[in-house]
Amino acid sequence: MAARYFTAFQRGTTRDRPFYDPHLPSYSSAVREKLDLQSSGRQWLMPITGSTRRIRLQSLSPAPRSRLARVGRRRVFVCRCVAFLAVVCAMAVIVLMLLGTEESHWTPPFRDSTLVFGRENLQHIWKWEIESGHYPSNGKIPEQIGFTSAILNPALPPAKAHTLISPFTPPPGPVTTITRGVGPRRTYLENQKQSIGAAYPPRPISGSIADLDIILEQCNFSEGKYVRDCLEFLRVSAGLDNGRRLRRGSVDGWKYAFMEEDRLEEEIPPRATQAAPIVPAGPYPTGRQISNAGLIKKRNVHWERPLELPPPEQPSVGSNRSTACDPENLRLFHMFWAGPFNEKPYVALLSFLFTQNLGLHLEPGQDLDACHPQIWLWINPGSAAAVPNPSALTDMYDALKTNPWAAPFLHPRFKNVIKFRLWNTTEQLDSNLELRDEWRKMDTLFNSGGVTVSVPAEQPAGNSSTALSKTGDMVHRLGSKSEATYDRLSVILSDMARFIVTHRYGGIYLDADTIFLRDWEELWGWKGAFAYRWSYHEDYNTAVLHLNKGSALGSFLFRTALKNGFDFHPVAVSKYLKEAHLENLLLRVPDALFDPAWLNTEGYQLERPTYPFFAGFADFFDTPEVQSAAPQVVGFEGFFRGAFSYHFHNFWWKPFDPARNWPDLGQKFAGGERAARAAANPHADPDDWSDKITDDKRDLDWATVLKRTFEAYIRGERPNMYGEWLRW
Repeated sequence: MAARYFTAFQRGTTRDRPFYDPHLPSYSSAVREKLDLQSSGRQWLMPITGSTRRIRLQSLSPAPRSRLARVGRRRVFVCRCVAFLAVVCAMAVIVLMLLGTEESHWTPPFRDSTLVFGRENLQHIWKWEIESGHYPSNGKIPEQIGFTSAILNPALPPAKAHTLISPFTPPPGPVTTITRGVGPRRTYLENQKQSIGAAYPPRPISGSIADLDIILEQCNFSEGKYVRDCLEFLRVSAGLDNGRRLRRGSVDGWKYAFMEEDRLEEEIPPRATQAAPIVPAGPYPTGRQISNAGLIKKRNVHWERPLELPPPEQPSVGSNRSTACDPENLRLFHMFWAGPFNEKPYVALLSFLFTQNLGLHLEPGQDLDACHPQIWLWINPGSAAAVPNPSALTDMYDALKTNPWAAPFLHPRFKNVIKFRLWNTTEQLDSNLELRDEWRKMDTLFNSGGVTVSVPAEQPAGNSSTALSKTGDMVHRLGSKSEATYDRLSVILSDMARFIVTHRYGGIYLDADTIFLRDWEELWGWKGAFAYRWSYHEDYNTAVLHLNKGSALGSFLFRTALKNGFDFHPVAVSKYLKEAHLENLLLRVPDALFDPAWLNTEGYQLERPTYPFFAGFADFFDTPEVQSAAPQVVGFEGFFRGAFSYHFHNFWWKPFDPARNWPDLGQKFAGGERAARAAANPHADPDDWSDKITDDKRDLDWATVLKRTFEAYIRGERPNMYGEWLRW
C-alpha cells in the first residue's frame, strides 16, 4: 500500500489525495528532505510543474533563483528597448519613402553614390550609343533605364522569326530590355583549316569581326570557364595552331569571327520610324510619378543637365565597309610613357611590328589592301606634375634621336605606323568639352581610388627642368627606377590620359607594359567599347580600353569623374558604370584575352593552369629554374598561344635581357647599339667586344626570349609570326 501511495504521489496523480497541492513540497524520507534543502540554493535541475506532470530540465547555468530573476528582468527591459528602436527606424524609413524624392535619398558616407545623371540622360546615352552602331551585343538593357519600346539596333542582325510561342512564356512587362536588330546578317567564318606545307598561321580576313558575346560564353570566369580552354578555343578558331593541330574531334562549332553580309538599300530602316522611349508610368509611394525614382543620386550635387551630343553617326556595314582607313576613325593604338625612353616601350613597339598587319612585308611604296593600324606613343617628358616648356616638342625629338632604344623607330620605314606624340595635360583637358570649363577648379588632378596627391590643378609643380632636379620627391619623380621609387603620380596621370585620348581620337589604349601576341584585326571590327576584367573581381581593368571617338559613354565618364574627385581608377570607373546601369555599354572582356596569367598569379585555376604557368608576374623576368628549359624550346609560339596580348604588370626596373641589355637590331642601327653597349658595360673596351656563349645566361627567361625574337625579325633573320619578312 505504501509503495502504491508513493508511486502515485511521485507521478503527480491526485486520485488518492483529492486535496493535494502540487506546490507544497513532499519527500519520501527525511534524508531526501535534508539533501533537497541543502541543494536548493544552487541546483542544476529546475522543476517545471504542470497540472498533471512534473518535468525536470537541466539548467544551463547553476545560478541562484534570485539571480535568474534579475537577469530575466534585465532581458525583458533590453528587448523592449530594441523593439522600440526598431519601430522608430521603421517609421523613419516609411516617412522617407512617402515624403522623399530622388533628391533626398540618404546613403551612409562610406557608401555614397557616384551617380549624377538622371534617367532621361541615361536613356539618351543608351539610345545614342545603340543608334550609332556601338552596341553589337545581345546583352540586355537594365530594367532601371526604363525603356518602354525596343530601339532599332543597326549593329545586330534581324532576329529569326519565331514560329511557335510557348504558352509558358510570361507576358511582357512594362519595360523592355532588348534591342531590335536591323543590321546586316552575319556569316560566321569556318575556323582556319590546316594547309599542307604551311608553317605559319594565316592572318585574319580583312574586315572580319570578333563576336565578343561568343568569346564571353567560352571564357567567362564567372561561369567556371578555364583560361587554358579559352586560349585553345581562340587559337583553333583563328588557325594559330596551323601545322601543329592534333585530332580533337569536330571543332566546327568553335568559331567566333564573322563577316557582315551586303544588304539592299531598301532594307535599311529610316531613323524616323523609331519611337522615343519614355519612362514607364506606374504607381509610386506618393501617388505621383517621379522620373528618377529608384536612382540614388550623389549627395550634395545637382542632377547633370541634359548632355549635348552630336547626331548619332551612321554605321557603315556590308559593302559600305572599305579596305581603306576612314580618316575620321583611324585604327589607333595609344600608349603613355613618362620619362626617358627605355627597353620597356622598346619591346612593346617591337611586338607591335612583329604581329600587326602593317604592310612591312611589301616593297616600300606598295599599298596594303587593308586598313593598317598605327600606334601613337604619348610621351610626358617631365614629371607628371610638370608643365612642358615652349621647346618641349623639339626637346622630345632631340632626346629620341639620341636615345638608342628609341632612335630605330624614327626610321622612315616606320613613319606611317609609329608616331610619337607630346603629352600636354593642359592642352588635352582644354580640348575636352566636358572638362575644359571646370577642371581648374579641382583641388587636385591626382586622385586614384580615393587616394589623392595634393598638386593643385591651377598651380602645377613647375616645369620640366626644375622637376629633374627633384627626382627624390614623389611629386617630381620621373619614371620608376625601382620598386621603392615607384612613380605613382605618372600612373595616376595615365589613368586619366587613356580616357582623354580614346575619347578625343578614338582607338584602343594599352598600358606600356603590354606585349602584342597576335593580329587585332577582328577586335577592330567590334564597334562597341570594351575593357577587360580585373582578375576574379567584377570590376574593369583599363590596361586595355576601347572607346569610340566623341561617344556619349565617354561624355558620361568625364562628367561623372569631375563630380567624384577626378578619379579615373578602374575600380572607380566600375562603380560609375554600375550605379548608372551602363555596364553593358563598356563590355567587360575576359582577362584571358589580354592578361592570361592573372588568375594563376592570384591563386585561381591552379589545378588546370595555363601555359606557361606563372605563380607571380616576376616569373616572366626570372623564370623559375625548374621551368627554365621551356622558353628556348617552345619560343614565342608557345607563349600563351591564342591570347591577343600579355600584360606583365609594371616591373619597370627589371631588364628584359640582363646579359644583352641593349637594342640588338643589326647593322642598320649599329651606332645606337654601340652607345647602349658602352652604357651597359662602361668598363669594357669597345674594340674587344665579342659575343661569347660563356657571357650569356645559360637558361634564358621568357622576357629575354621574346625580346630576342622580335629583334631577330628586325635584323632580317626570321619572319614575323605570320611568315612575313621585313622589307626595307
